[in-house]
Amino acid sequence: MATLVIKNIGTIVSGDITKPILEGSVIVVEDNLISAIGGEELLANIGDATVVDANGTTVTPGLWDTHVHVTTADGYGTRQKTFGFIESAKNGGVTTMISAGECHFPGRPKDPSGTKALAVVGHKSFANAKPAGVKVEGGALIMEKGLVEKDFEDLAKEGVWIVGEIGLGSVNNPELAAPMVEWAHKNGFKVQMHTGGTSIPGSSTVTADDVIKTKPDVVSHINGGPTAIPEHEVDRIMDETPFAMEVVQCGNPKIATYVLKRAAEKGQLGRVIFGNDAPSGTGIIPLGIMRNISFAASMGGIEPAVAVAMATGNPAKVYDRLNRGTIAVGKEADLLIMDAPMGSVADDALGAFAAGDLPGLSYVIIDGKVNVKKSSNTPPAKRKPC
Repeated sequence: MATLVIKNIGTIVSGDITKPILEGSVIVVEDNLISAIGGEELLANIGDATVVDANGTTVTPGLWDTHVHVTTADGYGTRQKTFGFIESAKNGGVTTMISAGECHFPGRPKDPSGTKALAVVGHKSFANAKPAGVKVEGGALIMEKGLVEKDFEDLAKEGVWIVGEIGLGSVNNPELAAPMVEWAHKNGFKVQMHTGGTSIPGSSTVTADDVIKTKPDVVSHINGGPTAIPEHEVDRIMDETPFAMEVVQCGNPKIATYVLKRAAEKGQLGRVIFGNDAPSGTGIIPLGIMRNISFAASMGGIEPAVAVAMATGNPAKVYDRLNRGTIAVGKEADLLIMDAPMGSVADDALGAFAAGDLPGLSYVIIDGKVNVKKSSNTPPAKRKPC
């Protein structure tokens, strides 16, 4: 078995919001899974291994972007006509992406057979070709009129398991959507729902009442994509539902702040997850998930390690068929090594987030293999692994 050892870690951020910091300074990976977490006693019997000295810096899980409108498995973004945005996001620490629907696919079919075919092609393409090593969960079904229960059964047999944000297609109200959501849940799907004002031609405005009646798993961009619902509707979603609340970079910053502060007051930070909503009209933001963490920690008053959980362990609980998102024995070894950036007032990565800075990302490790040595997009780290 291929073994990777990361030693001399200053801080291990677990991604688990209930225990965000782990004791220990060593992580052992065998093949693609974390096999041990602890102190230097783990170094005694490591045998033939690749050893990375973290040099006192911080290790976190790889970040998740829960709202990406991917188009093709080579990383092309049709909306902004940009190649390589997935690799750029990886250099911002993103190792897992969740499609919210391939809505920018040129000539996207809008009949039941076509939307099913697009979902199957998207799912299988990204399963076969991971762009730059990033794990993209593609092929999110866009709900269109005419879909029946058997369609969800057929899609599940082909491996499709995510419904893209309801409101992108012709199914855009609770009367049409709620029965389909029941069929989706019966067949093991996770369901997202557009929330807020109309984002692109062909999409719909969705209110808190629509969300409550439809019962998705994820309230997509609760802070708007980019137009947000009002504060009293945010309160209704918090008070009347258990759904995950997605805060996106390409959304309304005022409502993002409101969501974070109200969730903290209500003890609901475990419901908050982070996405980008890119490529979108707002653009492509490779460091968007890191920016969300920094925003939450510096402007939202959230403990930095808890903010990291919103981009790792929290979405892993929503998309729970994926064995990643936290640093724990048996989990896929998607890991980041980072530190305060050069010139920052902070002394480490968590301090950088709290200060409103973006950490310097040194290593991106995917499935136990070093994929990036020094990010091309973050500032350089004060201390570097060796």
